[in-house]
Amino acid sequence: MQLRPLGDRVIVKPAAKEEMTKAGILLPDTVDKERPEQGEVIAVGPGRLLENGNRAAMSLKVGDKVMFKKYSPDEMKLDGVEYLVIAETDVMAVIE
Repeated sequence: MQLRPLGDRVIVKPAAKEEMTKAGILLPDTVDKERPEQGEVIAVGPGRLLENGNRAAMSLKVGDKVMFKKYSPDEMKLDGVEYLVIAETDVMAVIE
C-alpha cells in the first residue's frame, strides 16, 4: 500500500535516534519516547492550491532529510511502520 499526500503535505519516515551511554550501552529511541524532529521525505503532495486554480511548486522532494517542528506532525501507522504527515510550512530545514 502506498501513501499519497494531498495539497502541500509531505510524508516523512522519522529518523531513529539511538544514544550511547558513557558505559557503552545503546539506548533505543523508545526509552524516552520523545517525538522525532528529523526524518526522510518519502512522498510529496502536488502543492498548495492557489486562488487562481494553479498549484504552488513544492520545495521538497522525495529523499530529502529534513528537520521539522517537534509537535506539528500528525502520526500514523501503516503496515506496522510509523509515518509522519507534515505541512510543508512546518518543515524548518533540509539537512545536506
